[in-house]
Amino acid sequence: MKVAVVTGGARGIGRACCHALAKSGFDIAIVDLLVPEMERTRGELRALGRQAEIYEADVASFARAQEVIAEVKRKLGRIDFLLNDAGKANPASILDITEEEFDRTIAVNLKSCFNYIKAVAPIMLAQDSGGRIVSMSSLNALSGGVTSAVSKHSYAAAKAGILGLTRALAKEFGGKILINAICPGVIKTELGNALTRSREPELIKGIAVGRLGSPQDVAQMVNFLATSEPCFLTGQHFVIDGFQWSC
Repeated sequence: MKVAVVTGGARGIGRACCHALAKSGFDIAIVDLLVPEMERTRGELRALGRQAEIYEADVASFARAQEVIAEVKRKLGRIDFLLNDAGKANPASILDITEEEFDRTIAVNLKSCFNYIKAVAPIMLAQDSGGRIVSMSSLNALSGGVTSAVSKHSYAAAKAGILGLTRALAKEFGGKILINAICPGVIKTELGNALTRSREPELIKGIAVGRLGSPQDVAQMVNFLATSEPCFLTGQHFVIDGFQWSC
């Protein structure tokens, strides 16, 4: 039995990743603020025959991350995989954004990764099998998100920070914990649909495969990084965008 912790697992990409991991034999701990959606996803995972637990938490809270991970370890016995998927969009321009809005965007997208990696690392390092971590960055970390409604400077900066954190920690962890990042392009999720629906035809024109991505497209790569044996990948980022040359 293996155990995965998924922040932001209530819906969208996180929910799809929970399903993929459950089908690969993981029991799942979901961390989110969306309680009804978490309960729905928990029910779906249990219907697949897996143990699933939910934890209501603001991922920006360091103290709450310590509490959640301690409870997961107590209840499920181990932690083999962490997916940092929780995130928050902010389309405000530099002229319009407030200091509080900027700080919150950084806290939810970037500091949350630190919070949960800091909490799980001692557990993974103490296990003979080590562990694996994937953090959800964004194509906008690489492009700056020039025309995307969800990815002005604060979001792009936070997601770029995830890439630096991933590379640095890969060196710290060595082969004991493998840590990578994923950079999705435009993915059709509950949040993304609200922000991109009116621009979908325009966006598709700039994507080589001729469609927007799905949560399952991202979940496939997350599951690979969580389960592939042997695995010689760490400190890397993987772009899942259908080759999006216009963003």
